[in-house]
Amino acid sequence: MTDSKPTVAEGSEYVVFFEGGPSDGSTDTRTSFDGSYEDEIVDYVLVEGIETGFVYKVREAKMNGEQLQVHYKLDEADSDPVDSLENRGDRTDEFGTF
Repeated sequence: MTDSKPTVAEGSEYVVFFEGGPSDGSTDTRTSFDGSYEDEIVDYVLVEGIETGFVYKVREAKMNGEQLQVHYKLDEADSDPVDSLENRGDRTDEFGTF
């Protein structure tokens, strides 16, 4: 048995599933420019008004009928750091807003 990487026709779309981080449970569609899929996606999200990059890496790729589905898992080590709520200090007002 060989572990071959699923491919699609150049210009075809594939479905992305995000696992973990701010995009957990979200899906997206991407276009394949070379018949393959990206090994890594950086998803930019506003955190405290600052654009923050969250890195997602391929966990699994499979064909579901004629549709390529790629599952990406958050890679916290390669993502931009984000302070936890308890470490944000005085950056919030008395209502917890920024």
